[in-house]
Amino acid sequence: MPSLCRDCLTQFDTARRCPACGSPRVVSHSELFDLTIAHMDCDAFYASVEKRDDPSLEGKPLIIGGGRRGVVSTACYVARIRGVRSAMPMFQALKLCPEAIIIKPRMEAYAEASRAIRAMMEDLTPAIEPLSLDEAFMDLTGTARLHGAPPAVMLARLIKRMKDELGLSGSIGLSHNKFLAKVASDLEKPRGFSVIGAGETANFLRDKPVRLIWGIGPAAQASLEKAGIRTFNDLLRWERRDLGQRFGSMGDRLWHLARGKDKRQVSRDAPMKSISKETTFHDDTSDLDILDGHLWRLAEKVSDRAKARNLAGRVVTLKLKRHDHSSLTRRISLREPAQLADTIYRTARALFDQVGDEGPYRLLGCGISDLCSADAAEVSGDLLDPDAHKRGKAERATDAIRSKFGHDAILKGRALR
Repeated sequence: MPSLCRDCLTQFDTARRCPACGSPRVVSHSELFDLTIAHMDCDAFYASVEKRDDPSLEGKPLIIGGGRRGVVSTACYVARIRGVRSAMPMFQALKLCPEAIIIKPRMEAYAEASRAIRAMMEDLTPAIEPLSLDEAFMDLTGTARLHGAPPAVMLARLIKRMKDELGLSGSIGLSHNKFLAKVASDLEKPRGFSVIGAGETANFLRDKPVRLIWGIGPAAQASLEKAGIRTFNDLLRWERRDLGQRFGSMGDRLWHLARGKDKRQVSRDAPMKSISKETTFHDDTSDLDILDGHLWRLAEKVSDRAKARNLAGRVVTLKLKRHDHSSLTRRISLREPAQLADTIYRTARALFDQVGDEGPYRLLGCGISDLCSADAAEVSGDLLDPDAHKRGKAERATDAIRSKFGHDAILKGRALR
């Protein structure tokens, strides 16, 4: 059976240890050198960057997040052994692991590391689809002739380069489509290299829980369980038409994934679906002035990201989380796509006013979705708000001044609340 040493990259027939260097880090599979679709996922990325930059943190439980009132962005594997998970409320994480060290995220450091990893990926293939700073799909079809080695070897070389040059580790999933590549990358973390071949797909999936499907959250899982669907085997019992009638477009997707089918291509320029920003307060608050100030700053940040990408959104969303962690989400479709902070803020504020006094709140967020080119944004103006055009011109002028003199060159009074 084709085998590969992940340490020295020697290729050989099946053996428990590498015949060249003696390493036990061997991956073997009958389709190892034939598969070309990969998913690379960095291991506890934010925490790994922090431990790399501060060796005194090595071996200690580390949580990256926004303080005791926030949520866990990520946790190192030492903390994960204690039950700490991403998106967990910080107070809950500290109950599980009271000795954990908490560090606020340093996004620029993570972005810099991500850029370095992306450059290494570019050396392998131009067909890269990033999902976030720390994970991406890659299609290495046709690259064996270019590199003189099959994709599996080049992927092992990528992980080795990441460790040697950046001090960061990652896990590889290799398969014949995106769905299974992503599943594979989670099978053996950290520092994993897992393969799911075409010939074993049906047997591999049969008894697995449907929550393995990317995008199946608690709500979707509850809906599936209500229909008696817990495993892929359960899905296989349903006709394609019946799944579609019960679950809509998701039903057709489920029918294909149950059979290990995924026709999605690795898309270098996969469109962004939404832009959002949220903040968790140190103390729960119902103070309208404080909430209004935060809402403006969030709208500005969403607008800045939209402007940087020349995007606008047809839908504005407001998100609130109460002190008991129950959530409120409100959204509205606009007559014209919005990009300006003024429009995003005023729309989100109107949604907030509709909610009424249901606080105190611990989290506030806003965003735009149903994105399109900014060329179509706010063209005709708002007939019910004749001053909107003037405020838009003022905001564009403010952007120009900030571009030249810095973001703090001009501040609105509400931003100081």
